Amino acid sequence: MKIRKMEIVNLAAIIVAFAVAAYLYPLLPARIASHWDINGQVNGYMGRFWGTFFVPFMALGLFIIFLVVPRIDPKSQNIEKFRKSFDLFVLLLLVFLFYIYALTILWAFNYHFNMTQLMIPAFSLLFFAMAALVKNAEPNWSIGIRTPWTLSSDVVWRKTHAVGGKLFTVAAGLTLLGLFFPALALWFAIAPIIVCSLIVVVYSYFEFTKLPRT
Repeated sequence: MKIRKMEIVNLAAIIVAFAVAAYLYPLLPARIASHWDINGQVNGYMGRFWGTFFVPFMALGLFIIFLVVPRIDPKSQNIEKFRKSFDLFVLLLLVFLFYIYALTILWAFNYHFNMTQLMIPAFSLLFFAMAALVKNAEPNWSIGIRTPWTLSSDVVWRKTHAVGGKLFTVAAGLTLLGLFFPALALWFAIAPIIVCSLIVVVYSYFEFTKLPRT
C-alpha cells in the first residue's frame, strides 16, 4: 500500500501529539476536564491518562480509517479524482482535534476561558473543510453525502453534493456568529449543520423521484 505525502505529514503530526502528551503527562492533575455544558461550565472529567492521551489516540484511529477506506472502496478510482479535497479535509480535521486538545490542556493548567466560544472558529473551519470536500466529491461508497438516493444515482449524487457544498459553506459562516453571541455560541455551531444535513437528505430524495422510472 503506497503512502501519500500528505498522509506522511498527518502521521508525523500525530506522532508529535503523542510526544507532547508524554511530556505533559506527569505535569497534569489527576483529573482533567473533558466536557463543558452549553454555558461553558465543566460537567465532565477524565483521569490523567485518558485526559492526556485520548485525543492523540482518536487522531490515530481516524488516520487509520482514512488511510484504509479510500483504498478498499469499490469506487476508489473516483475518490482519487477529489483526493486533494479529501486530504485537505483530513488535515483540517486533525487541526480541529489538536486545537480542542490544546484548549483542554490549557484549562488543565488553570487557564480558564469561555471554552464554547473558543471552539466556534474550530467548528467553522471544519464546516468549511466539509463544504469543500462535499462540493468536489465524486460518487463512491465511503465519503460524502451517502443517502439511498445518492448511492443509487450518479445524477442525484452530483446535484445533492453541489447543493450540500453551498449549504455547508453557509453553515460555516453562520457558526462564526457565535463569536458575537457567547450565550448562544453552541447553538450557532450545532443548529446550522443539523438543518443543512436534513435539507440535503430531503433534497436527494426529491431529486431521485424526478428520475425516469425504468
